[in-house]
Amino acid sequence: MPQVSEQVWVPVPPATAFAVSQTTGELRLSWDPFIRRQFFLGGATAPGKGVQTRTFARLGPAMTSEYVSYHPPTNVGMTMVEGPWFFDQFGGGWRFRAEGRDGIEGTLATWKYTFSVRPRWLRFVGHPVGSWLLGREIRRRIAAFAQACERDDVLAAVGSPG
Repeated sequence: MPQVSEQVWVPVPPATAFAVSQTTGELRLSWDPFIRRQFFLGGATAPGKGVQTRTFARLGPAMTSEYVSYHPPTNVGMTMVEGPWFFDQFGGGWRFRAEGRDGIEGTLATWKYTFSVRPRWLRFVGHPVGSWLLGREIRRRIAAFAQACERDDVLAAVGSPG
């Protein structure tokens, strides 16, 4: 299956970077360029392994996903339960590793998406196009995440001094 990934270094500890990545509601919408609307399903009020979310992209498609791993402050993973017709499978994982740079303690964030398109006979075109589109999207999202990790309002909301 094709994969796209991107990394960014942010000047906050892994616990803060992880917390920013898991923000919800209006705070999440203030920084994440992909999400138009997102909510927990099944009565859940917070992320965790087995929790499902429904996410509506700003450009239309919606997806129900489930957390398959949730290990603050190091990693989180999800898989698609139900989504756009063109995805046969979709999953994502975000990792956070402590890394200092130039005497500043921070975090190297690595985000990865793995996917497969349908119908099967279209994969020879769908996979390269999907890699290009998802690659563009992951770069936009992780850049916005990095900016959020330096915003005083976001840091205050996750309990980290700005």
